[in-house]
Amino acid sequence: MTDASHTPSTLSPHRVAAIQMASGPNVSANLAEAARLIAMAAKQGAKLIALPEFFAIMGMKDTDKLAIAEQDGQGPIQRFLSNTAKKHAIWLIGGSIPLTTQTARKVRNSCLVFDDKGKRVARYDKIHLFGFNMGAEHYQEENTIEPGDQIVVVDTPFGRIGLSICYDLRFPELYRAMREVNLIVIPSAFTATTGKAHFETLVRARAIENLAYVMAPAQGGYHLSGRETHGDTMIVDPWGTVLDRLPRGSGIVLANINPDYQQHLRNSLPALSHRALDCTQLHVSHL
Repeated sequence: MTDASHTPSTLSPHRVAAIQMASGPNVSANLAEAARLIAMAAKQGAKLIALPEFFAIMGMKDTDKLAIAEQDGQGPIQRFLSNTAKKHAIWLIGGSIPLTTQTARKVRNSCLVFDDKGKRVARYDKIHLFGFNMGAEHYQEENTIEPGDQIVVVDTPFGRIGLSICYDLRFPELYRAMREVNLIVIPSAFTATTGKAHFETLVRARAIENLAYVMAPAQGGYHLSGRETHGDTMIVDPWGTVLDRLPRGSGIVLANINPDYQQHLRNSLPALSHRALDCTQLHVSHL
């Protein structure tokens, strides 16, 4: 587990925003749309804003992201994130972008966090890679993405944030390994098929079982490639209540996160301290 070293200030309610997009293959157009939505959220008081998975490109084919992949720490997408965070004096979670790796014809799917001065303070590389074969839908992320191998949390003025991306949502052990976080962020591009069936259930489950706020900024709509993403960007409180959501299309989802309310729930239902299962121990009874 890596932990960016920022000491949280005294926590009080904060306005946060999750952004929904329907990105296409043109990076400049996507960045312009992201800039518009970020400015809108900042104008409404959001101090922490999160973008969806692959906000800068949803290509015509899976390999398109290889052509625009950036080296860690440089490139127009990363400059955009840094400059935008500084411009609006916000903390900005850059959904995910493709970063180069030494593995040929593959990238890392990376979530980057920038503070309100435009300094990058955390990077998380998606660990779980999506694979799906049902009817006419076929996805195999391992063909173009190299998986990450580190769990990442970051201390911020909004509390401790746990980072994850899309398919990670299906693996609750990842969030347990983060220990006690105040906020979980899950930038996503769920397919319409899997999203309709499971997205809300999984997002709310991660909030409830970790007694944490969850922000799930998503791709939502039809893309030029013909792909349809589920959308339903939402912010959920630690009790599992959906505070705000956007079913489809570009837009912003806003809510307040309240650390005192979260602590009240954790005191009332101290499930996190009641954990007793050692997942390394398995006994199989044979007939």
